[in-house]
Amino acid sequence: MVKTGGENRRGVAVLALQGDFEAHRRALAQVGVASFEAKRPRDLEEASGLVIPGGESTTLWKFFEAEPWEAAFRSFAGAGHPILGTCAGAIVLARDVTNPAQKGLGLIDIGVERNAYGRQLDSFIADVDSTALGGTMPAVFIRAPRIRRVGRGVEILATHSGEPVLVREGNVAAATFHPELTPDRRLHRALFAPDARQRRTA
Repeated sequence: MVKTGGENRRGVAVLALQGDFEAHRRALAQVGVASFEAKRPRDLEEASGLVIPGGESTTLWKFFEAEPWEAAFRSFAGAGHPILGTCAGAIVLARDVTNPAQKGLGLIDIGVERNAYGRQLDSFIADVDSTALGGTMPAVFIRAPRIRRVGRGVEILATHSGEPVLVREGNVAAATFHPELTPDRRLHRALFAPDARQRRTA
């Protein structure tokens, strides 16, 4: 069961070190979920969930190494709170990272290849297949990684051209695309809306 947090929680923490964190906050607001910007590791102590948005994963790690972010992420995940990493966030959460090799938190057992679709000019919008979320849904891929390996305990929630693009292991989900940049709010609702979590764990 995914924990939802107590009454003292402020809502979903959206990591606000770089990337389009405001778009995630708008998406959460549209499904009735309170959120706030997380700028320090201690902010996670007040959160019921966490979004690690896109950006540049090597830059994110420079921020993480300046403060005890890694310990905060591991503690938060261990407490069972829902976590979503999108694009660079998925890279940060992964166990194995290539192109080039890079550290990952290992909070979800996947291997990812950075910038696997090409440069910024190779970014694209496509429909992805997601039976788990009710059918096809639009997805924005911007200098996106590709999931090259999926561990045995990882559930594939969406695919594009037969490849996994949205996966989940326990309370941790990773998307190689940007769900916050489309009007479709099914992913944010499924992971963070209290009524959706209650239906899923009933």
